[in-house]
Amino acid sequence: MDKMKFVLIGCGRIATLHVAGYKDRADAELYGVYDKNKKTAEEFAAAYGIPKVYSSYEEVLADPAVTAVEIIVPHHLHCALTVQACKAKKHVSVQKPMALNLAECDQMIAAARENGVKLKVYENFVHYPPYKFMKSLIDKGEIGEIKGVRYKMCNGALLSNNAPMCKARAKAYGITEESGLCPTGWKVDTLSWTWRLNETLSGGGPVVFDDGYHKFSLFVDLAGEIEKVVAWIDESIVFGNICQDAPAVIMWKYKDKKVYGVFDVTSPEGLYVNGKYYTCDERMEVTGERGILWLTRCTASMIPDLAPVILYKDGKVTEYWDFPHDWQDAFVESTHDFIDAIRDNREPVLSGERGREVLKFALAVLDSARQEKQIRLEQYEDKPLPKKRNFLSVLLRGNKR
Repeated sequence: MDKMKFVLIGCGRIATLHVAGYKDRADAELYGVYDKNKKTAEEFAAAYGIPKVYSSYEEVLADPAVTAVEIIVPHHLHCALTVQACKAKKHVSVQKPMALNLAECDQMIAAARENGVKLKVYENFVHYPPYKFMKSLIDKGEIGEIKGVRYKMCNGALLSNNAPMCKARAKAYGITEESGLCPTGWKVDTLSWTWRLNETLSGGGPVVFDDGYHKFSLFVDLAGEIEKVVAWIDESIVFGNICQDAPAVIMWKYKDKKVYGVFDVTSPEGLYVNGKYYTCDERMEVTGERGILWLTRCTASMIPDLAPVILYKDGKVTEYWDFPHDWQDAFVESTHDFIDAIRDNREPVLSGERGREVLKFALAVLDSARQEKQIRLEQYEDKPLPKKRNFLSVLLRGNKR
């Protein structure tokens, strides 16, 4: 059979991790790219040996050779571009979070269903090999029935290339070249942060809502539907009047079971976290009736000598190493899920319906923090889309909630 042809829409930093999933696939190829900045698209295509660069999104959708698109653009564009692609009979992978509100999700799901195409919400954490292995142990009954979930997320900012003024921030903490610490993490274009700090375009803050969507996906995948949430989300200054949504603590209860979870979020400016990608350390603990499992890393690797998965049971500790555990491996698995879903005519792991469920969880968390009360997901009321503000307005007026 002919190879299925895929096109990346958006050639930003994270798009580089989407490329590897097409390598060595006999049934699929990364056929083309489109970015509103054509020079960026051309440089990206040349760097990764991608044969075709499109001049417009409409040109992509009009090409009968194209099987599917991967939409990797700011959140406020997800709904319109997804619906447009579905109507052109192209399968769609849309970057998380899938939309700004539930009404947009419903439009996207309906468009995919009406046009007979697959809709995948692209999220890599549920495809991370150590997490998949940990979940397989749980499914086999290794720790018995789940009794509780804890997740720690810590964004270390010291000497992190993820944000501007890396060395200036280090100097403020008295860190010099003689300290032996080197800049860590990959460099991220400042423009990719500006829209994330504008909640009218991103739908929520960059930490709890944007990055947090990965973790909310994990929590739902791990043990099912969420019944209620309560959250405290504070603010910390990024620069001027601009704030990010951290520190935070989020708690939830699973539906029809006495199982609770806690999600702890911190962003210490003076903490050094070693990592190839984002300098975010993450740890997950799942307590069961018969044992405890730890997932010790995901995005970064703060303690590289610690096994990715650790089991405590009956007084014994077992470490598991025998699987890929680089963050990019999760992207490869997620891309394979999209390709396989189209080939095998099945739903992706994170379908449009599941993506909507996760978004509802995330939006209920924001509501809980704003209203300072517990929110039951069955009672969550969808909100209209906010009036869009440009970044200059956000910069002058701030983005405090």
